[in-house]
Amino acid sequence: MICILSDVHGNLPALQAVLAAAKRLGCRRFISLGDVVGYYSQLGECIDLLREHNVLNIMGNHDHYLVEGLACPRSRMVSQIMEYQRCVVTSGQVEWLAASKPSLAEGDNLFVHGGPEDPRDQYLYQVSDATIPRHVRRLFSGHTHVQALADFQGRQYCNPGSVGQPRDGDARAAFAVLDDDRVTLHRVGYDIDRTAAAMRAAGFPPHYSECLYIGAQIGGRIDTVTIVSADANIQS
Repeated sequence: MICILSDVHGNLPALQAVLAAAKRLGCRRFISLGDVVGYYSQLGECIDLLREHNVLNIMGNHDHYLVEGLACPRSRMVSQIMEYQRCVVTSGQVEWLAASKPSLAEGDNLFVHGGPEDPRDQYLYQVSDATIPRHVRRLFSGHTHVQALADFQGRQYCNPGSVGQPRDGDARAAFAVLDDDRVTLHRVGYDIDRTAAAMRAAGFPPHYSECLYIGAQIGGRIDTVTIVSADANIQS
């Protein structure tokens, strides 16, 4: 059984809850679809915990910003968070993040952070059978922070949702499990107060973590993914 997780974003209590829940389900292998860093303050601890579990990480856009010393082209807030995060990670933690794969093709499964056209930064807010490359049976992606599972007559799309900052109106941390030929979606509650306290201790304003209590973006927006197919069997 493989635990597929994504968008941890430095939220240590959420990651601890997901790994514990996945192990209780029987998962012994872990694949992260990227964005281990960004947004929350305990990114170093998250990297260390993923390393302890031999997690294979796909490079996310926030991971890329940190590794390459880049600002986020879309958000001054994200860039400011990155400036803080670069000051609190060790060189070894950055080296682990830099070794992340751009994508992972394993059998007929494709794992990316964004989407097949841009593995690091494509947002899949609308998904159809055509989204899945021809040679792929299952496409796994993160980036939108919206948990979704759709079956297109035997071909599947799965977003495991976000561990560290769900944006689909459900505050619980999200992940997926691949068990042989079956994909299932899972949620687990965690101590959001611990994450908020760590952010305050690091000097961040309260609104950076208030969104966690409602499962939304910073600022309060809740997102959705649209499945475009009359025949799709949809779970979310």
